[in-house]
Formats: sequence, C-alpha cells, structure tokens
Amino acid sequence: SQQVRGMATLKMISIRLKSVKNIQKITQSMKMVSAAKYTKAERELKLARPYGIGAQEFYKKAEVKDEEGEKGQLIIAVSSDRGLCGAVHSSIGRIVKTDIAANPNTKVVIVGDKVRNILQRLYAKNIAMVVTEVGRKPAVFGDAALVAQSIIHSGIEFSKGKILFNAFRTVVSFRTTEMPLYSQNAVANASKLPVYDSLDSDVIQSYTEFSLASLLFYSMKENATSEQSSRMTAMDNASKNAGEMIDKLTMTFNRTRQAVITRELIEIISGAAALETKN
Repeated sequence: SQQVRGMATLKMISIRLKSVKNIQKITQSMKMVSAAKYTKAERELKLARPYGIGAQEFYKKAEVKDEEGEKGQLIIAVSSDRGLCGAVHSSIGRIVKTDIAANPNTKVVIVGDKVRNILQRLYAKNIAMVVTEVGRKPAVFGDAALVAQSIIHSGIEFSKGKILFNAFRTVVSFRTTEMPLYSQNAVANASKLPVYDSLDSDVIQSYTEFSLASLLFYSMKENATSEQSSRMTAMDNASKNAGEMIDKLTMTFNRTRQAVITRELIEIISGAAALETKN
C-alpha cells in the first residue's frame, strides 16, 4: 500500500509540474507581446498628450468652474476589456465606488468592460452607458470621437464631471488620475471667456464636443500605456513565481521518487534476506 501511495503521489506531482510549466510558457509569451505593445503605446502617447494638455489649459485660462445646481455628477471611467494587468481596473473601480457612496446622484459612463464587472452588482442603477471592445486595438481619435458623440447624444445632464484614468509614470508604476469635465453651460459662463473673440453658442458647442473627444483620446492613450506596462510587469512576476514553483515541485518529485525506489529496494532486500534465513 505504501508503494501504491508513493506512485500516486508521483503522478500527482508530475501532473502539477506539467501544468505549471505550461502556465509559465503562457506568461512568458504574454510578457513578450505586452512588451511589444507597450513600446508602441508609449510612442503614440507622446503624440496624444498635446490633445489632453491643450484642452485642460483652455479650462484653466478661461477659469471654467463647475455649474451650479443639483444636476448630479458625471464620471467617465476609462479602462479596457482585458485583464491580467495588476490593479489597473480595480483602482478606478474603487474610486468610483467611493464617489457614488458620497454622492448617490452620480452617473457613470464606463469605457471598457472590466470596470463594469466591478460596479454592476452594487451600483448598476448608476451606470448610464458602457462602451466595450476597448483595448484590443490601439485607440485612435475616431474612437474617442464616437464615445464623445454617444455621451453628448445620450442627454446626460451634470453640474460636475470628471474623467478617471491611469496616467503612465514609469514602466513599473502608474497613477490613477482624474481630469475635470465641464458642461457646455459651464464653459459659456466662464469668467474670462470674453477675452476670446468671435465666440457664439455654436462655436462653444463645437469646442465643447471637440475638447471632450480630445480629453477622452488622451485618457485612453494614457490608460493603454499603463495597462501594457502593468501587464508586462505582472506577467514577468508570474513567470518568476512559476519558475520558483517548478524548482520546488522538481525537488519534491525527485525526493518522492527516491523514497519510492529506496522503499522498493528495502522490500527486495528484506525478501531476499527472509528467503536466505528460511533456507
């Protein structure tokens, strides 16, 4: 019975060792793919930053402030549909939960399916719109423009708004950041807006729509770069952990096999000695 138990243990360890090796191959492949995508995303991020910085500078120079009233709050949470990238999605979901708890009259527009999964169980009534199929391909300005157009045509009214996304810092770090978002009435009522010439309601509406698309495009690029770098780091750590687990399982397998062989030799020697004693 001991021999049978030893062989069963060997088989279980062998199956576990094979599965961990397969997982390590997958994580190493994902790390290589993420490294290539990260290089491209970082290069494109440098070109996209003027869109977001320019729109924010206009709001600062014109001294645009939140609109007064109780229309509620709008949060645009930018994430993606893909996981295995650390705390990229959970950090945004945690901040959105905190804001909804502080202000129940909050509408959330979610870009990406992962944050929707985080909020759907408890805060489904606060979700105004979900945009999926994000993160599979690098975002272009046309994608951000479509999202902005959908938000504008949805008729969501708000007196205070912001965009949540993960700002890229280094290969191993990112910072969950929020950008202020203003409605068309808030821009029209800005104190220093008259310094700009030839501004009428049509121009303000056009610029509000363009600035929303620009901010979304910038935040999507920042979030994509943070996601790829975080996934690359996570897959590297997973590969290292799998390597350590393979070493431990290999040592356990060798020790168990040696114990089984030693037990069999003892049984053979004991049987031979018993026959000699009987003879």
